[in-house]
Amino acid sequence: MFLILDFGSQYTHLIKFVLSKLGYESHILAGDYRVVEFYNKLNKNKNLEGLILSGGASSVYDGKIDFDKKWLNLGIPILGICYGHQLLADRIGGKVGAGKAEFGKSVLELKCSDGIFKDLPKKFVVWMSHRDSVKKLPKGFSIIASSDYSKVAAIKDDKKLFYGVQFHPEVSHTENGSKILDNFCSVICRAKRGKRWTAKNFIDSIVGDLRQEVGSEKIIFGLSGGVDSLTMSVLLRKAFPKKQIKAVYVDTGLMPDETLVEVKSFCKNFDIPLKILDAKEVFFKSLKGIEDPTEKGMIIGKRFIEVFEGYAKSFGARYFAQGTIWSDVVESGVTKFSSRIKPHHNVAALPKKFKFKLLEPLRELFKNQVREISKELGLPDWVVKRKVFPGPGFAIRVQGEVTPSKVELVKKATKIVEDIIYQSEIKDKIWMAFAILINVPSLGVKGDDHVKNEQAVVVRIVESDNSMTANFSRIAMPYLPEISKRIVDELNIGRVVYDITDKPPATIEWQ
Repeated sequence: MFLILDFGSQYTHLIKFVLSKLGYESHILAGDYRVVEFYNKLNKNKNLEGLILSGGASSVYDGKIDFDKKWLNLGIPILGICYGHQLLADRIGGKVGAGKAEFGKSVLELKCSDGIFKDLPKKFVVWMSHRDSVKKLPKGFSIIASSDYSKVAAIKDDKKLFYGVQFHPEVSHTENGSKILDNFCSVICRAKRGKRWTAKNFIDSIVGDLRQEVGSEKIIFGLSGGVDSLTMSVLLRKAFPKKQIKAVYVDTGLMPDETLVEVKSFCKNFDIPLKILDAKEVFFKSLKGIEDPTEKGMIIGKRFIEVFEGYAKSFGARYFAQGTIWSDVVESGVTKFSSRIKPHHNVAALPKKFKFKLLEPLRELFKNQVREISKELGLPDWVVKRKVFPGPGFAIRVQGEVTPSKVELVKKATKIVEDIIYQSEIKDKIWMAFAILINVPSLGVKGDDHVKNEQAVVVRIVESDNSMTANFSRIAMPYLPEISKRIVDELNIGRVVYDITDKPPATIEWQ
């Protein structure tokens, strides 16, 4: 077994995911977990083959995380990633300080081609996300890779088998990242691969788990129309008879117009009982006068729960299921040392006193895993390849107060972006493509007349594998003139701009 100590990185769970895909078992513990507790409580029957120290938002010299140095004296190989790399260097005699910040792609140049870099090219692209850097190496360490802004981009101690990398090998934007983690496990730790994660194995396991937990109790579940909730609904239908479950679609007025039609058709085809609740008036009334984006998300989440709780009484449900996935969880800042990036409505807005027993069968998965499961379940292509859409809907794509007229405007702008991008030859390479109505007036000229009461929109088109990291799309740029012309010609919009910021440092959505 491999142990991952979590220091609050948004990507810690990705390490576990990559290891599981490779066939290595791993367990995640908080970064301040004590060695004695691990051996007394958790590690009674399994051999610990290696330790991975995750990234994190803190600085190793700020004292926020009480790391147990005894982890460094167990005689097992260690791989430090980003914060973990700096922590490893700092705790055994090196020096870490503020350096040149790096966010996004960087070219790594290797100084050796063995160990964790065995069978890798001399140069390749990696994903950086850091401000601090290792300034002085600990005794016994050597530099094994550098980048443009990080002289100490990777280090090793051959005797102790300690390795540190400043970049994130676990994210999809790092070339050869899986190979680096595989080399650490197989070459450095000499571990043998076991059972790999597959969609089929997951389905078989989760269906049995759900039946055991729920028994004959009734379940209602939120159906948003996204790939996560649609996949979850089929898993529940596979696990339980029709009379025991009920899908609930809450019509908030904040979703794309076609979503309701798609949900109805889907539930009919998969024999899933569906209840539609019209709550447009409730949601718009609750959002009146609210401008803070975090408050919007929290209000939307609370209204959802209230609507679900109201319906559950008539159905007699004791369980409530939702399609939460890991990116929702970690970005909401609910793990011990993670920062709150943006509180997701289906995580942060859940009340402390909940009238249901909560089921989240997809909670520890990433979007690409959910797509694999949906394909294994035989869901149609339009679901498997469905583009991501936020649960709170267009409310988080309207800056300032949310009103029906603003929502209608951003809906139409987004439809233009989608029509052009998703009917093009690049559609399968795009993760998300949409418009944001920003709270900025725009002056312009239309029909030889001065126009001053129009608004501006931002077009956001990104490429990603799981939403944890993303690049703004360069291949979409040839389509921007057509997008801009149609938006300005057809809508009360006077200016269109394109967002050219990656994640990190930005999030994908603006709010």
